[in-house]
Amino acid sequence: MEQVKRAASFDEWRRIVSKSFVPLEADPAGRGPFAGRLSGRRLNELAIIEVGASAHAVRRTPELIAASEHAYYKLNLQVSGHGLLVQDGRETLLAPGDLAIYDTQRPYTLSFDGDFTTLVMMFPQQLVGLPREDIADLTAVRMGSGHRLGRAVAPFLTQVGAMLPELDGPIGHRLAMNVVDLLATLLADEAYSRPGRAEAGQSRLLRRVQHFIDGQLSNPCLAPAEIAAAHYISTRSLQKLFADSGSTVAGWIRERRLERCRRDLLDPLNAELPVGAIGARWGLPDAAHFSRVFRAAYGAAPTTYRRAAAESGPPGFAAVPA
Repeated sequence: MEQVKRAASFDEWRRIVSKSFVPLEADPAGRGPFAGRLSGRRLNELAIIEVGASAHAVRRTPELIAASEHAYYKLNLQVSGHGLLVQDGRETLLAPGDLAIYDTQRPYTLSFDGDFTTLVMMFPQQLVGLPREDIADLTAVRMGSGHRLGRAVAPFLTQVGAMLPELDGPIGHRLAMNVVDLLATLLADEAYSRPGRAEAGQSRLLRRVQHFIDGQLSNPCLAPAEIAAAHYISTRSLQKLFADSGSTVAGWIRERRLERCRRDLLDPLNAELPVGAIGARWGLPDAAHFSRVFRAAYGAAPTTYRRAAAESGPPGFAAVPA
């Protein structure tokens, strides 16, 4: 069921936005009357919320970040009015139809000089499947009608926003995850086609290898020798490629497999699928091993994790963790 919250005063608005997203400082743009409205829902770990309000600004400060445990990305699709997003030394003016992403683990400011409407999608950073250093180059960067994929993504998000009252149950969750996957494709295209990437040969190779691994996660026999051969490099060169990025081949494979398993465990459409089958689907056929490594990564065994998510439920967007 769609959740709607309205504020007739700025003090009330300040409380609402901090509870619905992550804790934020907020400042009114003037002394005139203020009105604000949030409508949307939480779909497990994602929040999709339409925000409409009078002129004001919100700030994510280092102090608020230090008090938060969870790392999210937030995507803004400007629907009406204009917004100014500032993060990582960049600022971008958002006009209707423009998209921009920002990181809740780093300070940012988002300000609006008049009445506006924007669609906000907030989701855990690991869902994107891209290194944080790549996303760090894209925060507060306008993507929209001028971007080759943004031209398709923005209208799709607009349609999703219009469907908010109907986004419920397993299909709503699956649609939300599809939106995240589409967004990840947009970000990957933006990251790897930017000027200056041409000389980063090792970086490009690493991304190609990681993409290859993502397509082979269901293969339980996936090994460094096979990966290296597919890219015409030695196993030693492959290991060094990952070591230079602060990771290992085995660590990357395990991390991506576990994230795919975690997503499937949260998907209501998989509620009847045995936990062991989910592990096997993503290249972890040994149930005991799957349970052990999943617990090490997420603090609970797969069955417990799934049950806890189902019992806590997503009553509304205000339930998104701060």
